[in-house]
Amino acid sequence: MEQTVVAAVKGIVGAEHVFDRFEDRYCYTYDASAVTAGKEGMPALVAYPGSAAEVSALLKLANEYKFPVIPRGAGSNVSGGSIPCAGALVMVLTRLNKIVGIDRKNMVAEVEAGVITAEFQTEVEKLGLFYPPDPASKAFSTMGGNVAECAGGPRGAKYGVTRDYVLGLEVVLPTGEIIKTGARTMKCVAGYDLTRLMTGSEGTLGVVTKVIVKLLPLPEAKKTMLAIFDDMEKAAETVARVFMAGVIPTTLELLDNIYIRNIEAAVNVGLPVEAEAVLLIEVDGDKEVLDKQVGIIEGICREQGATVKVARDAKEADELWVARRAAFAAVSRVRPTIIGEDCTVPRDKIPEMVRIIRAIADKFDIIIAVLGHAGDGNLHATILTDERDRDEMARVEKAAEEIFRATLAMDGTLTGEHGIGLVKKKYLPLEVGEGGMMAMRAIKRALDPNNILNPELV
Repeated sequence: MEQTVVAAVKGIVGAEHVFDRFEDRYCYTYDASAVTAGKEGMPALVAYPGSAAEVSALLKLANEYKFPVIPRGAGSNVSGGSIPCAGALVMVLTRLNKIVGIDRKNMVAEVEAGVITAEFQTEVEKLGLFYPPDPASKAFSTMGGNVAECAGGPRGAKYGVTRDYVLGLEVVLPTGEIIKTGARTMKCVAGYDLTRLMTGSEGTLGVVTKVIVKLLPLPEAKKTMLAIFDDMEKAAETVARVFMAGVIPTTLELLDNIYIRNIEAAVNVGLPVEAEAVLLIEVDGDKEVLDKQVGIIEGICREQGATVKVARDAKEADELWVARRAAFAAVSRVRPTIIGEDCTVPRDKIPEMVRIIRAIADKFDIIIAVLGHAGDGNLHATILTDERDRDEMARVEKAAEEIFRATLAMDGTLTGEHGIGLVKKKYLPLEVGEGGMMAMRAIKRALDPNNILNPELV
């Protein structure tokens, strides 16, 4: 990058917010996925803008000098959506970290892109309100990053994903114009739905700088239970049966024996290490109806051969969730590289998908653990491997492709909440077809004629 450009970037955001040493730039060659840019993809510069106006100025500069820009929140995405390309400017949005306002009367809130999701949830809950999306990374992921990836989480079974709560955005287009999409109202049908277009666009169509979200009343109470199975298929079948009974749990998490054993070894909360699978189930709402819901779910689980334990108090429930949130870290003790796919199938196809994942693991002689937000069909087939083992990685690649093709054959989707990123880029045409790819590329060209913003993703 030319020194005149470096000087211009420092002039826009302040020299103290620009990093150009090799050691600093190298820290931005990876995110939470299994891919990395390496030395070949080293960014030229890392900058932390402090306002939408500074983001705009940086993008106008990028168009003038034709260098790529990679927006980034906390770098917690697992699809390689924020991996830079050589010579890029990495634009980190974490200085935009203010909760602009929480409107209790209208149940909406406005936040800057760099606000940490869990910190925002804590603030709205102090007012008796509720922001449901809860990605596993919520303790450090940002609201803007959640919008870019359309993040989900365990509560998706009842409450959906980030997209379902975004009412409007402030976005800086790739050419530097600052626009506002949507409104602070519950309904808005003015023009094209640019809010939905931007949500989940993975930093390719614009840089999100502010987010307006709708809020819900904080549920009065919740109950958590653990259903323990000695048969994985029975556990998977139970998921659809619960919904068919007319109960919509807040969460319905499926964990296989690999996860159970390693979580217990890591956090020691008394999980049944001999169980073939468990379902971690939570319901929320009015106190009067919770016991009825728990009774229905407990009955179904027992009919399926499970042993059921209902958490006696908040402490026991919290311990179960601490265990669940430790899941990905816990299985890192098995192999050093974790590849967490997030293929999603219709709920009634979960038992078949679990069988297929296990058969693929046997076929390619690799370890695949299964964890899932089973309530919304989102299965995390977790490949435990070692990226230094080239022979095994070749088999992992083939196994992943078979999982993707099986998912699509069941009318599923390649990703329920992680996004496509660099990890699944080559598989996207399998789902959307060449026509779909042409439409996406046309939108990209229209908004980003110089292909400035995250150019290698589309």
